[in-house]
Amino acid sequence: MADKETQPVEETKEESKNIIAVSDAGPCKKKVEIEIPAEVIHGKLDEKYKELRRDAVVPGFRKGRTPIRLLEKRFGTDITQQVKLELMATASEEAIKDNDIDSLRDPDIDHEEIELPEDGPLKFEFEVEVRPEFDLPELESIAVEKTKVEATDDRVNEELAALQKRAGVWTPKETGGAAEGDQVIADVVLVTEGAADHDKRENIEIAVRENGFVAGIAVDGLDKLLKDAKGGDEKKITVDVPATYFNEDYRGKKVEVTLSVKEVKRMEPAELNDEFFKRLNVDDVDDLKDNLREQISQQAERQVRAAMSEQIYTYLKEKTTLDLPESVVAEQSSSILQRQYSNMVMQGMAKEQVDEQMDQLRASSEEQAAEQLKLYFVMDKIADKLEVEVSEEEINGHIAYVAATRGRRPEKMREELARDGSLAQFALQVREEKCIEKLLEKAAVTEVEPKKPAAKKKTAKKKTTRKKEADKDDSEAKKPIAKKKTAKKKTAKKKDE
Repeated sequence: MADKETQPVEETKEESKNIIAVSDAGPCKKKVEIEIPAEVIHGKLDEKYKELRRDAVVPGFRKGRTPIRLLEKRFGTDITQQVKLELMATASEEAIKDNDIDSLRDPDIDHEEIELPEDGPLKFEFEVEVRPEFDLPELESIAVEKTKVEATDDRVNEELAALQKRAGVWTPKETGGAAEGDQVIADVVLVTEGAADHDKRENIEIAVRENGFVAGIAVDGLDKLLKDAKGGDEKKITVDVPATYFNEDYRGKKVEVTLSVKEVKRMEPAELNDEFFKRLNVDDVDDLKDNLREQISQQAERQVRAAMSEQIYTYLKEKTTLDLPESVVAEQSSSILQRQYSNMVMQGMAKEQVDEQMDQLRASSEEQAAEQLKLYFVMDKIADKLEVEVSEEEINGHIAYVAATRGRRPEKMREELARDGSLAQFALQVREEKCIEKLLEKAAVTEVEPKKPAAKKKTAKKKTTRKKEADKDDSEAKKPIAKKKTAKKKTAKKKDE
């Protein structure tokens, strides 16, 4: 007899018999109430006991012949717990999916407090945080100002002079005393208030500038202290060392700084000669200026693009109103606070002093977290609306750019990102950048003249505790991703300042 051709069987999902009620439970929060009928529970229990009876090996009974009552007595607790967890998990997933609940995380259900009833339905409820629902502002014709980019001759000459200085050498100053921009070679003695010993350093190189450093200690008005100083002169000043100073020997104390000047040097800028041009891979001064002009233009264009992006971000933040999920904000705030705390301790601030600032830091981190999350949800919704997708090639390109700016190998950096789970963050950054580019394409752009730099004012300064860079993360957290440009002509190389 010929075998009948097997026909594919289409699987049909059995309609859930669970009773589900969904209601609002606050901002970005839904309450889900579920009732699983007794017949579903009994059906699941029967199914589990049949599976157990088929596979269980019980002394005195053949496999598959063990009485159900004996199995209930021996394995009842485990089976009941297993059925309860499976039914609750399935019911929760179905409730979220079937009711289009856009949850941000799995529901937090205390299973220990819920028992599987012997008779009647299983009732339980939970709350789940959901993605905020909000309306996007108008995305067409956002008003954006674009500063004109112009690499003037004066700007090119300034950059050329700075380049000559960076490539220059320090030479003994034969006439006159020290002035701002010079370098002083001195022996330094540091005497801490109340200390019996002193710290002596020899042949320390000190840059003469308004707010400089002597042996690592910040000295306000250093240019005035060293003005007209010559070899053989002695200069003294008492400094109030900040409470944030990394060295606990000086932290928060008065330190008398004595400088015994041995020599004064001035910067001899590099000459514009063939040797200098060869080092920079240019033909002559005109070629060098052309390259500097291009560098200045490219840098200015990046800055202008970043400023335009920031205007888009500001518009979106100001024009969008939405509630934020409280626990997600709290989690993000805690992460920011921990990072700030660690940075301050690593920079040398005493734990007690950091603890004194915790209220201020906590408020700052909460504000940061709220702003970051608001932008995240807004940009995510914009990406969906504009149908912005990110390819693997685009992610790799972004990694390659960042790696190049840090002197890293792209493949090595990608491995590290994959290892610590940061690849997803890179994908979000690329997608966000593409969204901003699309919004800028639609923006109502007005070209404006560059603002003239404000005249530098010299004001009398009180002795204050200089703020360290512990807040660096605050500014980095909201920095938009400026559009990167990789195509370049032959350019003059710069030394790090």
